[in-house]
Amino acid sequence: MTTKNNNVDSLYAKLSVWLNDVKTHELTSLIEFTEQAKKYLMAAEALPEEKINQFINNLSYDLKEFFQQSKNEAQHSIYLGLLEEQFWQELSKITDKSQVEWSEMLDEIKHHGDYSEGDIIGFGVLVCKHCQQQVEYFHQSTVIACPNCQKTEFFRQNLTP
Repeated sequence: MTTKNNNVDSLYAKLSVWLNDVKTHELTSLIEFTEQAKKYLMAAEALPEEKINQFINNLSYDLKEFFQQSKNEAQHSIYLGLLEEQFWQELSKITDKSQVEWSEMLDEIKHHGDYSEGDIIGFGVLVCKHCQQQVEYFHQSTVIACPNCQKTEFFRQNLTP
């Protein structure tokens, strides 16, 4: 029994030391942050308005350029494309397939179950009419030629809940 009490006392002592350490460091960090903010404010007050506006305009321009460059690189990234497809595939696993079937019904009627390369499909499995190769679509996409035989005619297979 005394061993348990010693363990509890030891744990309590360690917890106390840790909490005091956190309290001290948080207070120190907060004071350092406040002092740094004061320095920034004093420096900003010393700058003429024209310089501040120029800084803001330059920063906005740089951020826009960075965004455009990142966007262009992301569009051509194989890794990000695969990551996006994997994300959609994982979402499809937890989707209520019966609800998807109802939402796809209007397109299904319009297409009579037949799809061709270039058509838009929301979600589902297309089966090549020539070689029976299945192509899964996890989000709205343009139908591509069969990866197996390059034929362009498909029928949509019903989703099983």
